[in-house]
Amino acid sequence: RLREVRALTGFTRIDAPGEDFEARRAPLSRSAPLWVPATEIRGEGIFVQFSEAALHSWLPRYQGRNAEFLEAHRRWRQIRRMDPDTGYPGLRYVLLHSFAHALIRQLALECGYATASIRERIYCRDPGEDGEPMAGVLLYTAAPDSEGTLGGLVSLGRRDIFERQLDEALQGLTVCASDPLCAENRPYREQLALHGAACHACLFVPETSCERGNRYLDRTALVRTLERGDLAFFDFEP
Repeated sequence: RLREVRALTGFTRIDAPGEDFEARRAPLSRSAPLWVPATEIRGEGIFVQFSEAALHSWLPRYQGRNAEFLEAHRRWRQIRRMDPDTGYPGLRYVLLHSFAHALIRQLALECGYATASIRERIYCRDPGEDGEPMAGVLLYTAAPDSEGTLGGLVSLGRRDIFERQLDEALQGLTVCASDPLCAENRPYREQLALHGAACHACLFVPETSCERGNRYLDRTALVRTLERGDLAFFDFEP
């Protein structure tokens, strides 16, 4: 069970909030507000923590994608007149983010909540940065009534059930309905996308669920695809 406090501090139009949110945010009032509207809601969630040892052995294999994602990141920010040398989340984030989206889509099939009702929270920090390294994913849903939610999501977190959910989520990523185009996608191509092998048929989720606007995604990081089979974190055979 969990509690979430949401506070409205500003708003944007057309473009969703991103890394440069403070610079593009419209204020709520002409002067600095003394208070902001907020709500306290209760809900439930599933937290998954990745093994640092497993990440340490996987990252060198996936390192070749780093230049592609970094170049796409720089061009995406340059077009929006943002500093291209800041805000890059790294390959660890790509893995965690892709995993979160795959699991959201799978859990929504059985938990009773729509995909748009399940949110993600990514806990990501590389070794060497301030504090201990982090590699965790929280998937949760919350409701404004006094009782919160009904337990449909957390019931799928039991080990015997969760293993099956994870297997089905990974199996669904090995082949996408948009293959081979989806599997061949690269983040540095001319469409200025910030994702690898990902699309609406396999990894994209509603913007209310994603903290990054469906950016920094790549199912190649999770499983073997039609294009690449040597980069997958999970040794999964469909």
